[in-house]
Amino acid sequence: MIDDGVSMHPMVPFTALAVPLQSGIVPDGGRDEIFRSIFVVFLVLGTIVGVVVIGYMLYNGYKFRDRGERDGDDGIDRPELGELPEGGGGGRKLALSLLLSAAIVISLITWTYFALVDVETRATETDDSLNVQVEGYQFGWEFIYPNGNSSETLRVPANTTVQLTVTSRDVFHNFGIPAFKMKTDAIPGQTTDTWFQPNETGTYQAQCFELCGAGHSAMNANVTVMDPAAYQQWYENITPSNATTGNATATNASATASNATAATNGTTAA
Repeated sequence: MIDDGVSMHPMVPFTALAVPLQSGIVPDGGRDEIFRSIFVVFLVLGTIVGVVVIGYMLYNGYKFRDRGERDGDDGIDRPELGELPEGGGGGRKLALSLLLSAAIVISLITWTYFALVDVETRATETDDSLNVQVEGYQFGWEFIYPNGNSSETLRVPANTTVQLTVTSRDVFHNFGIPAFKMKTDAIPGQTTDTWFQPNETGTYQAQCFELCGAGHSAMNANVTVMDPAAYQQWYENITPSNATTGNATATNASATASNATAATNGTTAA
């Protein structure tokens, strides 16, 4: 194998396919905005198609209704049971309907595909983004920042793409932030990459979405979105002592869950 000095990144095919994303055809912004745009497009098109189809059915039901007092010689060409309708310009209406339906479906699939490609490719981008390592354990989360300090609360600046590298210290977990439509596996010995882009300051909730033990329901963490200036000040002053204060909470939760399990086992044994 000849080494030409050029390495092929596994996401290159996705990057090449993502070129149309720069044209503005697909939605831009955070994950929540992208998925909201997809939902709105499907909702609008689905509503239009439903109105057209149901309206056309009602129209034909009214036009070809049984009028009772007539013997059928009223000049209206009604469909006959068991026979395919003829006329209509030699099937042009049927062909036009099929082509229009196919064009809408194919366009919708293509547009959605490129929007999802955008979601995947951003997980590999690192320019002007904040990279945070996320480690899950029974029953808490630890967030490790580029300066090596860690915190039990994920603090990020607003209007910034946040890249997360997620793993687990013990069992399988699943890290997710519902407000940002973000969720990924936390697997022992492996890492998964994901991203989100918060646009509004505030406090949000991160959760574990995979049953991992007695304390699973309490395996939550706060996600604080800060003004960029305030975040920069916090980041410059962060120290191991004040960054990991929240670890005690997670440790207590883990201990409580362990004690509850031990108590249950003791009761059963008795």
